[in-house]
Amino acid sequence: MFQGFKEFITKGNVIDLAVAVVIGGAFTAIVNAVVSAIITPLVSLFFDAGATGEIGIQMTGIYDQEVTFPIGDLISAIISFLAVALVVYFVFVVPMNKYKERQAARNPAVEEETLPTEQELLIEIRDALRRDALS
Repeated sequence: MFQGFKEFITKGNVIDLAVAVVIGGAFTAIVNAVVSAIITPLVSLFFDAGATGEIGIQMTGIYDQEVTFPIGDLISAIISFLAVALVVYFVFVVPMNKYKERQAARNPAVEEETLPTEQELLIEIRDALRRDALS
């Protein structure tokens, strides 16, 4: 029982995942700071950030009370998500892709020998059996 757990924990993928989670947690503070310092003020130029909870569809409930579906909160969450995604894309994904392209150009991959398909193998077997039968 413990041997299986030990093998699971010592696999490289699990350790890489654990490191990624820790780095991701630490990076969250940086992304949040960029969003709150740059993106949120830009959005505030066009929208009143304090009024987002008041924007929405209003309906009257069965007890004559006003019910508001706060669509403004949903829109605010979507804008925040897109802002975080943009920051992550331009800070990590674009530079990493450029780095990988440079590495690939520097060290071209060796093409592996292509293996025959199942159909090609069956044709070879059939031909070999015919040759053996004729001999």
